[in-house]
Amino acid sequence: MTSTLPLPTLFSRALATASKALNLSTVDDETQELIQSAVTDLKELNRRVAALSLFSSNEVLEDISTRNMVYLFARYVLAEVQNRVKTTDRDERMTVLQQTQVHLRSFIHDLDTYCIVPEVERALYAQSASSIKDAAKRREVKIKQFKAEKDLRARIEAVRKRRKQAPMGDLPQTDFDLIRSLLPSTVAPQVSDEDEDDSETDEILREAVLLLLRLNYAQAYSQLESMNQELELLRSAPPPPSLEPPVDDRKDKLKEQDDMWKLDTRSRIGESGPLLDSSGKPLRPFTILPAGASDRARLQAQVFGPGHRLPTMSIDEYLKIEQERGNILTGGGPQSEEQPTSSEQLAIDSEMDGAVFGEMKLEEKRQKDEQWAQFKDANPRGAGNTMNRG
Repeated sequence: MTSTLPLPTLFSRALATASKALNLSTVDDETQELIQSAVTDLKELNRRVAALSLFSSNEVLEDISTRNMVYLFARYVLAEVQNRVKTTDRDERMTVLQQTQVHLRSFIHDLDTYCIVPEVERALYAQSASSIKDAAKRREVKIKQFKAEKDLRARIEAVRKRRKQAPMGDLPQTDFDLIRSLLPSTVAPQVSDEDEDDSETDEILREAVLLLLRLNYAQAYSQLESMNQELELLRSAPPPPSLEPPVDDRKDKLKEQDDMWKLDTRSRIGESGPLLDSSGKPLRPFTILPAGASDRARLQAQVFGPGHRLPTMSIDEYLKIEQERGNILTGGGPQSEEQPTSSEQLAIDSEMDGAVFGEMKLEEKRQKDEQWAQFKDANPRGAGNTMNRG
């Protein structure tokens, strides 16, 4: 019975089971059995911790013993394990995500209550990078959060060496194993019970617990952000289509298809009763085509009709309409080649000395030549051709 186990043993068993299932595929039945076992132990642990009143909002961090402080990880571990529960549909997954978020927020609230995390780190982790529109600022926030977590892991490694434990790089440990190493029943064999009661050893253990709590605090905020994005996607996703229609709808559809190919169906003009007797003799007159002669002629004309749309106007009519719209260019040819260009015509007009029109054209030609000279000065020959340079 889990209710008779000591708290360190119960927590240690849950952490060992969760660590074993962490690197396995969540779709396997064996993995789900491990996850369900860990969830059961963690829920019992949280219930017993609440019943024993190990933590109170009236206390400060110094009032909590190092041995009891380890149980602040319980809600975070429960959230991590419960998030790996296998689900089969969208609503079930949304329920699991919402329950997991409740445990993560409770874990964050407990650490904020005892002021375990410094104010600078709390402000940094509380920033949601996905809500920042500026890409540069979003990247800067993510880099700062990553560096803060990396620094915490380095400090945890240093404390583990002071406690004479194997470095994290030497063993394939998970965060669950790190928490398990802090429990009284799973201390390193090199550390004796007398050393555990020593004030210096207790100070090192307390420092390790606080550093790992701060690391899980950062991971909890990251998990909340990912879950919010997943919940948003699940809410906006279309409902899954039904694999097969209801039985009644299928029966009605099959009956309708059968009636389509039967002659003894209810007449469209209001007559009722079968058309044929048991021997196949018609009982009353019936028509397959419409009764009207015009309808029969229309249907008959459509039998050998073209399978494509025929043109509604000739090519000449189309060109005439396009010409009226101004979509056809005119001119060109030998006659256009013989006519002077605009520059040549301007030079001819400017040679009309003694006339007001000639003076205007002369001034216009002078301004045009001056503008062209300025353009050539600003744009030397070949300045824009950079494609074939070596």
